[in-house]
Amino acid sequence: MIAREFAAGIGRITIARPDKANSLTAEMLAALTEGFEALAAEPGLRAVILTGAGKVFSAGADLEAARAGLALSPEWERLSSRIAAMPCLTIAALNGTVAGGAMGMVLACDLRLAVPDAKFFYPVMRLGFLPQPSDPVRLRALIGPSRARMILMAGQKIPADEALAWGLVDRLVAPEALLAEAEALAGDVLAASAEQVAAIKRMLD
Repeated sequence: MIAREFAAGIGRITIARPDKANSLTAEMLAALTEGFEALAAEPGLRAVILTGAGKVFSAGADLEAARAGLALSPEWERLSSRIAAMPCLTIAALNGTVAGGAMGMVLACDLRLAVPDAKFFYPVMRLGFLPQPSDPVRLRALIGPSRARMILMAGQKIPADEALAWGLVDRLVAPEALLAEAEALAGDVLAASAEQVAAIKRMLD
């Protein structure tokens, strides 16, 4: 349910459980982390594209898995930390809505593209959970404290055009062009050495 590819300097990780809105089980969450770890070990890596199959990027934790405790798992933080530490350009190519804990991996990417009908929400207040520790920090850095409160405390579902205006996503792209646009954004890093890519990323961090 987690597909990993690597070719010509670009890795791609796809959440592939479209019949369940790409909701995540514990096994899938661990496989995502392992996928990024495997790509980080590729000597020719310059960029990674994270996307989903179908019309939803991810609905967050699978309902049964959440009831079994997945919502409180440290694996969410481990995944977002692994993505944030990648030595390359990371691009979230969001094929649809992002909900709940799935926001963490999206926030940890360097760039975010989204289709125009995507929505963004993180209903931890209503569900009685705390977000993972890094998520509010990254969310606040992207959109500011008041808008972060709109999502985490007021529980607002943010449409793609508003997310673009806020800076939560960087560009809206038609579904049929989403992956091509993500690959185009990797053009400059493909022309550079892995060392230069990692060095510039460290300077920006």
